[in-house]
Amino acid sequence: MVALAAALIATSSFTGVDWTKLAVLALLFLICDSAPARLNVERARVSLSFAASLAGVVLLGPAGAALLGLSALVTGQRFFAPEKRAFNGAQFALSGFCAGTVFDLLGGDRFHPEQSRWVENVIGPFLGALVTFVLVNLLLMAGVLLLSRQAAPRELLHESGQLAVGCLGYGMVGLLIAGLWPRIGAFAAVLVLLPLFIARWAMDQAYAQQQAHAATLAALCQAVETKDYYTRGHSERVSRGSVMIAQEIGMRADRVEAIRYAGMLHDVGKLGVPTKVLQKSGSLTEEEFAAIQLHPMRGLEIVREIGFLDEALAGIMHHHEKVNGRGYPMGLAGDEIPEFARVISVADAFDSMTSTRSYRAARTVAEAVAELRRGMGDHFDPVMVEAFLRALDRDGWEPPRPVVLPDDDVVETTQQDHDDPSAPLRVAGDEARR
Repeated sequence: MVALAAALIATSSFTGVDWTKLAVLALLFLICDSAPARLNVERARVSLSFAASLAGVVLLGPAGAALLGLSALVTGQRFFAPEKRAFNGAQFALSGFCAGTVFDLLGGDRFHPEQSRWVENVIGPFLGALVTFVLVNLLLMAGVLLLSRQAAPRELLHESGQLAVGCLGYGMVGLLIAGLWPRIGAFAAVLVLLPLFIARWAMDQAYAQQQAHAATLAALCQAVETKDYYTRGHSERVSRGSVMIAQEIGMRADRVEAIRYAGMLHDVGKLGVPTKVLQKSGSLTEEEFAAIQLHPMRGLEIVREIGFLDEALAGIMHHHEKVNGRGYPMGLAGDEIPEFARVISVADAFDSMTSTRSYRAARTVAEAVAELRRGMGDHFDPVMVEAFLRALDRDGWEPPRPVVLPDDDVVETTQQDHDDPSAPLRVAGDEARR
């Protein structure tokens, strides 16, 4: 890709390129690139330099935009290795050239103060150029990540939406720069710095809020898992399994994020169940069994005021319902059970069966899969089970490592597991019940 970008620039004609504009935009590019905006996507940042690049598409043409993209070689992000800088320079150069070409093909015109038909001559072609720039940029990045095996296709597809929104947003500022340039000249580049950095600040605030959400969830999960040493990591794995199912059935990205939260907090109601009940080795009394059955409602009471959970609340409340209507806390059946709850139920049961407990060793993946199949249409929604098994075949599953109890502490452990469909709870005076 670097060779392609170099060849493209070497064979391009720069006749008519305004070198003063190029120099000013290159300086703006470097200033903006030194402070990328963080996104709520792991390892992802969006460079504010998109604005300078898209202004270059309009003001400099394809060749000038490609040359401007090489500014990324001298990035303000000093921690970038030379090969990373070379990739970024080539990426921006190729994106700029393609976008500039599309702009010209769509009838785009340079801005002129006397131009009266700027809507038809500029905005339409610019939008085409903007979409082209973002698509080329994201495709090149995705290609490198796939070739280096740093990300899976499904993961990239899930994360590309947020990246595209950030890129499109900053790119639109390029139109503002180009529109102001004929009237105020190079000062247009200075003028947009304030809104650009305000936008960056806003995105940083959103990122900080997301991190605070994650910290809140982690604290709640840790509190739940102190009830039983053997359940450590269970919430995170149920969350991961729920996301696998959600993505497999084609949920929207925002709902996938919500079900990730629901999976993490599905057992938060255990905080309202006496520890002696959770850790009881013998049969449960009717009152103790009722306390277990009420834990999803306790969970809802604990987290219902956390505004960002939204649809996740239904998953937390109903993840122990059964398709046959014999679950709890409300005895819902079939499609009466919220979709989030039907998803979490499968992930919850699978992780419980493949995890070591104090009273038994972990079951194999094959044994857990067989149990899920036996429960299809009775305990579990068949659609969710099949979706999980497809995702499992493709992505695999890493069961938790065997639990090693600490030597310097007295650890109480649960002797029954209400999440394990293959080991029903024992209730005094009655047959085993779930």
